[in-house]
Amino acid sequence: MSIVVTNLTHVYMKGGPFEKTALNNINIKIDDNEFVGIIGPTGSGKSTLIQHFNGLLKPTSGKVYINGMDTTGKSIKELRKQVGIVFQYPEYQLFEETVYKDIAFGLKKLGLNEQEIDERVHNSIDAVGLTKNVLKKSPFELSGGQKRRVAIAGIIAMNPSILVLDEPTAGLDPRGRDEIYNLIVELHKNKGLTIILVSHSMEDIAKLTKRVIVMNKGQIEIDGQVEEVFKNAEKLESIGLSVPQVAYLMKKLKTIIPGLNENVFTVDDAKKEIIKYLKRN
Repeated sequence: MSIVVTNLTHVYMKGGPFEKTALNNINIKIDDNEFVGIIGPTGSGKSTLIQHFNGLLKPTSGKVYINGMDTTGKSIKELRKQVGIVFQYPEYQLFEETVYKDIAFGLKKLGLNEQEIDERVHNSIDAVGLTKNVLKKSPFELSGGQKRRVAIAGIIAMNPSILVLDEPTAGLDPRGRDEIYNLIVELHKNKGLTIILVSHSMEDIAKLTKRVIVMNKGQIEIDGQVEEVFKNAEKLESIGLSVPQVAYLMKKLKTIIPGLNENVFTVDDAKKEIIKYLKRN
């Protein structure tokens, strides 16, 4: 089991005049190699939850276990080898004079020898689909998408078994978004990473993930397979979310073509469904 969260509650500024309960009795289990999406309106507790996965935040009550390790223990260094978190705009954390030094920075903190650092730097730059010639460049010479890849490479180099991504394509153009999401899919497939994706894009969640956790007011509203979650359009809309736009289109088409399957949540699946209908008729 990758992640086990039991009765997790987190209260900000506990006992103060601005006390706020951000998470209230959360229980989640995420297995090895799962690809899970987390969605919810602003202030629902998504970011607070994921910051418990590598010990950035400690529970007010309850427990979080990562690969059997209690996050409230003293092994924060070991914990952060297990869980890599990519926050929004991770390229803002790039600061070294070369890409190589930036990726190597965290590895040196682990006390690795130069040979292992070099191997990990080269392996991680391969894993994110960049060529070796970028290693000698300043990260500030790169495009936005390349910078994002370098930032992810720095986390991949730590060899985590769990990768958490909080709006990883924020601010990128469509091509950059596609590149990053293709990279994430490849990392999941080729390295067997457990992936947790936090996103406001229902389309991306439907396309990429298998399971969706819906958060609202610090609690789990729905937890299920993509199809199961997005069938609950009314419930999602009641908490300020939506289903993917293509789902609304399919519902409209259903009124014209009764035989059409309306429970379709990606453009590719909609295309297949429409072609299947046309071939039948």
